Amino acid sequence: KAMCSGKLQTILLVVGYFIYLLVGAAVFQVLERSAEKEEKIAAAQMKEAFLQNFTHLTVAEMEQFMKNLTEAIQNGVYPVGNESQIEDSNWDFSNSFFFAGTVVSTIGYGTLRPKTAGGQIFCVFFALFGIPLNIVFLHRVSKMLSLLCKKLGKFLHEKGMRKKKIKFLTLLFFLATGILVFLCLPSIFFQITEGWSYSEGIYFAFITLSTIGFGDYVVGKQPGRNYFSYYRTLVAVWILFGLAWIALLFNL
Repeated sequence: KAMCSGKLQTILLVVGYFIYLLVGAAVFQVLERSAEKEEKIAAAQMKEAFLQNFTHLTVAEMEQFMKNLTEAIQNGVYPVGNESQIEDSNWDFSNSFFFAGTVVSTIGYGTLRPKTAGGQIFCVFFALFGIPLNIVFLHRVSKMLSLLCKKLGKFLHEKGMRKKKIKFLTLLFFLATGILVFLCLPSIFFQITEGWSYSEGIYFAFITLSTIGFGDYVVGKQPGRNYFSYYRTLVAVWILFGLAWIALLFNL
């Protein structure tokens, strides 16, 4: 009976956790999307005005243009290419979900961030409850994985292996599979999708899963590259399970 209720608790926790992220993503999308569109239109107009007058701009006007351009880029608006980019939102659902994931996991790349007052206040409360929820979620998932560990240990013990050797082998097994599944293979995937070198892929994976999150490399952010839809959602899921794997290693 205890086993059953434990499983039910786990299922409810996982479902609740993902619902929390999905709802958060939807709210961020609603709060931030229109403000971002206005920003993109303003940046496009600024570029247009510059192209019409750039031959007789004063030094001060040129300085102001550079300042506005830098600000737009820092806000994730790249006034490059044609009008179609105004329609591509940084706050579409996949991006918003990815953002929600980086908030609760405390990675915080800093490339995508809420700029409206509503979005910022919501972010405070979303993180306030989301971070503890994320810790509980990771703890529960890593506990499930450590049960697998125990089963593996029991199996080896029945085969007549010594306890110390079993501990060492299970740790080695989870370390090796984890490095393969969460660092080596995703880095190949990033190499293909992002056009990074393999070492950049490894670096990005490590900086992300260690929750350092410098934000110098971020997936799905390169202007002009075609990414498949839900690419960033997939990466968000990789991050969550990668974090659970790291939590398991600490447990072991």
